[in-house]
Amino acid sequence: MKKFLIHTVIGLPLLSLFLATSVLAADTAPTPVESANPDDFAAGRKAVEAKNWTAAVDSFKKAVAANPKNPDAHNMLGYSYRALGRFDESFAAYDKALAIDPKHKGALEYSGMGYLKTNQKAKAEAQLTKLTAVCAACPETVSLAKAVADYKPGAIISTY
Repeated sequence: MKKFLIHTVIGLPLLSLFLATSVLAADTAPTPVESANPDDFAAGRKAVEAKNWTAAVDSFKKAVAANPKNPDAHNMLGYSYRALGRFDESFAAYDKALAIDPKHKGALEYSGMGYLKTNQKAKAEAQLTKLTAVCAACPETVSLAKAVADYKPGAIISTY
């Protein structure tokens, strides 16, 4: 009886781990990480904090190249491009983030802010509608809603 209990107590978790690993390996792709070199993403975040937009773009471009399916890296690349006033590249990066994750709150908010900066209020309102459907009370929704409500054509928007 003791042998049976020892084998059961030790053997079942190992068997479960083996079976779970086998199923995952056969049925799913590996879980994406921030980037192959997480230092690129972290360096980009530090550059954003320092408002060093060129360094942020360089870091997030590396992070995106290393892991093209990371919506956060695309979103932050778009944010950094937007801060540099490079709106076409910014919107392209947000579009990639939203193609990967259509409910990405940051990309919806930041692209909406970008649309306001480029005097495209209707597109900003469309992003706000999507964001509200994702999370009506989230800080991203509140922020974009305020910016849309305060929008005046041609006004300088201070947020990046």
